[in-house]
Amino acid sequence: MKEAVMDFPLAYILAEEAGSVDPVLLEASVRLKAAGVRLAGTVALPSAAEAGHPCETDLLVLPDGPQICISQQLGRHSRGCRLDPAALEEAVMQVQLSCAEGPAGAFLLNKFGRQEGEGRGFRDLIAGHLAAGRPVVTGINGLNLPAFDAFAEGLATRLPCEVEAVVEWVLAVAGETQLSPAVPEPA
Repeated sequence: MKEAVMDFPLAYILAEEAGSVDPVLLEASVRLKAAGVRLAGTVALPSAAEAGHPCETDLLVLPDGPQICISQQLGRHSRGCRLDPAALEEAVMQVQLSCAEGPAGAFLLNKFGRQEGEGRGFRDLIAGHLAAGRPVVTGINGLNLPAFDAFAEGLATRLPCEVEAVVEWVLAVAGETQLSPAVPEPA
């Protein structure tokens, strides 16, 4: 890894197919949590997309919930955006409450989407974790890549869509060299 990349703790996984990043970030969250890294953010759960429309999204607020559906129920044949902005803001609020319980060692976000690209959603939480030097990993699709690149100012690291790549990058940026319990920050 390039040294300059380590100075800016933001990485992304480009979704080659809809939903391809979700299982990677979900499993990475399980492994990082098992390694003792306190997590913040959201990961998508597989239940909603498998049950119907590929854009239906249930999020798990890290580290331990709650689970929030951020999709509007528009019917099986709908083609437009299904995002429920109020549900997304509820997820943001739940992540803020989780962060208030103590600093996270890493921030995972299922998707840097249109809301973040327009300065809403999880954008302020991402910026806060970056300013604190904590690693942030997010999924991104091609439609939102230009807005993400503008936000990241070209400094983000692209990771392969692989669990091990995410876990290793987070631990490297967090100063970890192996899977071991995170050291609590001094008060």
